[in-house]
Amino acid sequence: MNIDDILASVSNNERIPQRASDLQALTRAWVAERCAPELLPYPEELVDRVMERIKTQIETVEDMTGTMDPSANFNLIIIQTELERFKFLIRSFLRARIAKLDKYPHHHLPSAHLSATESQYLTHRCTLLTHHFSTSFLSSFPAQLQKLDDRAGGISMVDAPDVDAAVFVRVLRDAGHVEVQGEGGVGVVELRRGDVWCVRWSAVREACLRGDVEMV
Repeated sequence: MNIDDILASVSNNERIPQRASDLQALTRAWVAERCAPELLPYPEELVDRVMERIKTQIETVEDMTGTMDPSANFNLIIIQTELERFKFLIRSFLRARIAKLDKYPHHHLPSAHLSATESQYLTHRCTLLTHHFSTSFLSSFPAQLQKLDDRAGGISMVDAPDVDAAVFVRVLRDAGHVEVQGEGGVGVVELRRGDVWCVRWSAVREACLRGDVEMV
């Protein structure tokens, strides 16, 4: 099996069961969220399905716990192993997103990429930060200098992710041409299926969101 066969198997979800497809999609979302410098869109439908499956498996484990049937105990071990795998992925995925929210709170508020819970968390966090800074020292400043998100004069004081950070991507489908910069200056490369590139995030952001490339 060569790289083309592997890519074909992971890019064609029609013959993959829903459970395996969700695990694959969650793993990709987890890797992408950990590698991308920006907050990526929240996969609400995927997370809802995974959380419902985790809930169902927990109920199954509770029902099977205590049985003395050896075959049932073996099935229980398999279910618990899969359950822990899903729980690890979803926890690590959400922690990666929260870390970005904590690092750039004012940049991500408001944002269409947030879930309802993340939006509530970030709003509350920004409110607490504003209150803390105001009572600590900002209240002694002139009114025009008390803002935490001032963008006057074309200069923003809001920290933002570095969209030109380097990322590694694997091309799943031909994704056209992107600009790259090396020692010889700026050039153009073609993203062909099966290639692995180290490029700026800003150059492959749209291709990643379309699913043409994946983070590695």
